[in-house]
Amino acid sequence: MKYDIMAFMLSCLMILIYYLYLARRTRRAPDSRVHSLNYSVRERWVKMIMNSDKMDILAVQTLRNSVMAANFMASTAILLIIGTLNISERIGQWMLTWHLNSVSENFSTELWQIKLCLLMLDFSIAFYCFSMAIRFFNHVGYMINLPVDKATDDCLYKQTCVYLNRAGGYYSYGTRTFFFSLPLIMWFFGPYFLVLATLGLLLGLARLDKMPNWALSTKSPKS
Repeated sequence: MKYDIMAFMLSCLMILIYYLYLARRTRRAPDSRVHSLNYSVRERWVKMIMNSDKMDILAVQTLRNSVMAANFMASTAILLIIGTLNISERIGQWMLTWHLNSVSENFSTELWQIKLCLLMLDFSIAFYCFSMAIRFFNHVGYMINLPVDKATDDCLYKQTCVYLNRAGGYYSYGTRTFFFSLPLIMWFFGPYFLVLATLGLLLGLARLDKMPNWALSTKSPKS
């Protein structure tokens, strides 16, 4: 149990260091994160839809696809919670069989329950994030097709951009929460697998969070 606790603390520390580094890099170079590009693209999309009288079908289809994607992920999170509860006893048996230290150390029922609770908490957070994404996508669907008077409705455009970016942000948080369930699942097989899975996940996230090269090359140089 001592090694499991140490591995969990090390994994949390690695995640904390990564996000502190990411926040520091974002303060120094706001355009270095792919999320900045996503926010800009969403705002440009809202501007295009609200300034055109012929984009109603495009707006409905795009938002419908986004709601369907978030709804699918939220439903998946609920199914994973139910599935985790249903196979909880089998997970305990697998842990006893595959745990690298099970031969030399006693099996800890409390530790197994903690792992199981953390995994269900992870899926619950994912469900919450995807549900909030659906909520904000629905708000955008009502707001984006309203007639806009540029002289008086600039606040409507800004609020629509805020809601759409919130929806995209919650969808991203939910997806990342799913990603972080992978190290938790590997933790059932031993503390070493938890550390290795966390390290591999952070390497993958580092590539995802980096601004694509094509986006950097298309930025106009400062005069």
